[in-house]
Amino acid sequence: MAFDKKLLEVLACPVCKGKLVLSDDSTQLVCRFDRLAFDIKDGIPVLIESKATALSLDDVDATR
Repeated sequence: MAFDKKLLEVLACPVCKGKLVLSDDSTQLVCRFDRLAFDIKDGIPVLIESKATALSLDDVDATR
């Protein structure tokens, strides 16, 4: 099941409530402000802070 890109308009980062960006490979939602990546499992984003992956500045810059 693919992630519906229309959801990006209403989804927000659970930490800062900021905008999320879809990764290039469409497997994660990225919060550029908090440098967190949230996995997408079976088309459903897992927006749980404790399950997020911390990103380096270089990783965040690559998600433009």
